[in-house]
Amino acid sequence: MHRGRACRPVAGNYSRRKEQVRQHQEFSRRLCLLRHALQTVIKSMGWNLVGPVVRCLLRNGEEDERKDCLLVFDLLVQLCNPKELLLGLLELIEEPSGKQISQTILLLLQPLQTVIQKLPNKVYSVGLALSTLWSQLSLLPVPYSKEQIQTDDYGLCQCCKALTEFMRPFVEEATDNKENKENEKLKDELLKFCCKCLKCPLLTAQFLEQSEEVGKDPFWSFASEIIGFLSEIGHPVPQIILNHGRKKRTWGCLELEEEEDRQLADSVASLTYLVFVQGIGIDQLPMVLSPLHLLQLNMEHIEVLLQRTEQSVFSKGLELLENSLLRLEDNSLLHRYLEIKSFLAVPQGLVKVMTLCPIETLRKKGLALLQLYIDKLDSQGKHTLFRCLLNTSNHSGVEGFVIQNIKNQIDASFKKTSNKWFVGPQLISLLDLVLFLPEGAETDLLQNSDRIMASLNLLRYLVIKDNENDNQTGLWTELGKIENNFLKPLHIGLNMSKAHYEAEIKNSQRNSQAAASTCKGVCSVTVGGEEIPAMPPEMQLKVLHSALFTFDLIESVLARVEELIEIKTKSTSEENIGIK
Repeated sequence: MHRGRACRPVAGNYSRRKEQVRQHQEFSRRLCLLRHALQTVIKSMGWNLVGPVVRCLLRNGEEDERKDCLLVFDLLVQLCNPKELLLGLLELIEEPSGKQISQTILLLLQPLQTVIQKLPNKVYSVGLALSTLWSQLSLLPVPYSKEQIQTDDYGLCQCCKALTEFMRPFVEEATDNKENKENEKLKDELLKFCCKCLKCPLLTAQFLEQSEEVGKDPFWSFASEIIGFLSEIGHPVPQIILNHGRKKRTWGCLELEEEEDRQLADSVASLTYLVFVQGIGIDQLPMVLSPLHLLQLNMEHIEVLLQRTEQSVFSKGLELLENSLLRLEDNSLLHRYLEIKSFLAVPQGLVKVMTLCPIETLRKKGLALLQLYIDKLDSQGKHTLFRCLLNTSNHSGVEGFVIQNIKNQIDASFKKTSNKWFVGPQLISLLDLVLFLPEGAETDLLQNSDRIMASLNLLRYLVIKDNENDNQTGLWTELGKIENNFLKPLHIGLNMSKAHYEAEIKNSQRNSQAAASTCKGVCSVTVGGEEIPAMPPEMQLKVLHSALFTFDLIESVLARVEELIEIKTKSTSEENIGIK
């Protein structure tokens, strides 16, 4: 009896446990169904939640809220349809402006990489993603100074580092030793992006000068990674630099339009600077290349850099030219190289830097490099370049610089072995460009004062150095033409200019007195048909007296030249009479 009564509670407990297990299983089944349903909804509709979640993350709210948002975001990345999620992420990357561009990119790069790797065909997705990323990055201002690079206010440096990490798995996939069309297409998309990065931001980026800080320079590191990627996808530095100019066949399957070809020229010019000036990847180049061959390779890229107006770009052209020229010995650059377009375009680009650049240090560097370029040319090359610059520079200071160089070459010819390019008929062809006034007696002598003074000094040197009986330079044969084309018009022009400026000084003095009586502080003066900008009368008088001083200086040198000519011709006549 006791044994039977004791069994009943055990049977009741077992029934209850069995019911609890059944209920738990039913709950689990329903939970699985609910989770599956939720996953289905999230997979098809969840990408709509990505925008609000990302905006919440970008608001930089409380830490707990941010953690919750990150968990939701990770779940969405795992469950959402990857194709729809890709488009949603790219739309979010395209939306922001200013500093939010980098914040959005840094937040979405890793999820974007995860989503693309889920897609079966990556070529289109990678190309679309890289194009969108670069379009946004190109809107960010490039930091120039060391301080700007360190603060990185707009996040460009951080984005450059993150981009290389984003690209790495796709580069590895494209180079996994499987030869197929998809891999080749993926390489082309990566190549396009690398070329774009070479143009922006690397073409305009400034690099830290201190060698010990190279490793800390984000742009140097980014450039190194990009050049490394180019090598991995089948476009190493030697192939690009040595084969550039053979057009599309050197760039895989890329079909380049005219505008893209111009962009490619900027990219290769940037790459050349990185290799030869920054030394990134230079160890890949064959060591047997001669300095002349390297200069020829680089001149086209130097021309591209000097044509740009941004200081950060054309200054790289100056550095690349200096690097290339310093490898050469003086007088070793043969004149036949000037038949190549870029070898004449580059010195003309230097002239633009010398005359138009607002930064004095760069103007001086342009002048020094033009002199270095002249020193490297052989005699015929110097002669050809001088003719070109005299005909094209249209700047009195540059023409005066060229004329001084002509004088130096004539002097070297007198001191050393006679050089046919700076004596006789060949020299006369240069003197015809030097010893004349462009508009005769009506030439603006003040504007052309540098050229005129250099011309008079050259003529004075020739008269002293070359005797009429020797006539090594051919000067004395051409003396009549020089007097008619240069000396006589210069006399007339000086008389006209001095009279005009003296009259303007009297007029300015009268205006100054009138201004004082009416309590006005400025007045205007017209010189050469153009009104001098309004300035205090005392300042205008200084300008006018300075012009008169310049005319007096020209006149004194002119008088000395004519005196020397008279002495030389008289002396020669007396010698001839004595011989007879």
